[in-house]
Amino acid sequence: MSLINTINTDNLPQHIAIIMDGNGRWAKKQGFLRAFGHENGTKSVRTTVECCAKLGISNLTLYAFSTENWNRPSLEVETLMKLLITSLQKELPTLQKNNIQLNAIGNLELLPESAQKQLLEVIEKTKENSRMILTLALSYGSREEIINAVKNICIKVKNNIISTDNIDELIINQHLYTRNLPDVDLLIRTSGEHRISNFLLWQIAYAELYFTDVLWPDFKEDDLYEAIISYQKRERRFGKTSEQIK
Repeated sequence: MSLINTINTDNLPQHIAIIMDGNGRWAKKQGFLRAFGHENGTKSVRTTVECCAKLGISNLTLYAFSTENWNRPSLEVETLMKLLITSLQKELPTLQKNNIQLNAIGNLELLPESAQKQLLEVIEKTKENSRMILTLALSYGSREEIINAVKNICIKVKNNIISTDNIDELIINQHLYTRNLPDVDLLIRTSGEHRISNFLLWQIAYAELYFTDVLWPDFKEDDLYEAIISYQKRERRFGKTSEQIK
């Protein structure tokens, strides 16, 4: 029986986030430069996006480039930015065909102007699509996101727009990059690493974590299904007891 047939479509995660790790190691295993791994990783992106849309997942967020990634060798960073531009151009028809809206979070002003332009163009062209929201985390760091949120809230408190007595989770959510997205239900990380790596720290407070040894370019349809099946076997209690949930 195909794995997709064992998935309970009445118990799907509303928001899946993925740390796409292992491109460089995959390339080295093949005897190629790291750039070759990044290029092949785009195939797994397309597969994952299409599979999530087919299943009925409402939100998919992919960790594409972190704030820390700017510290990588300049040639690799340049390659990643060029790959971002070409991938956006190439995948626009796929997004339109599957009725997928593109979104982006992070310090986008740090991206090269050409990348910003292409990104905003695809976001604009897909803004009416409603089947699924695909969010790319680019130049993203969760600590920076939270620091910016705190600063903006402080400014509003200083200007008497917000009272300190009214600061709660909702107020903080409204000042995050992800203000229009639900919390993450399932976080997947590939390549065998067991770290969060400064990704959506606030948003994964009650997410189910799934780690796989599969390197990102090898992440296929069944790997996604296995992660969702694992999620569906877990009891999500949100601080309550099993008896209360039942």
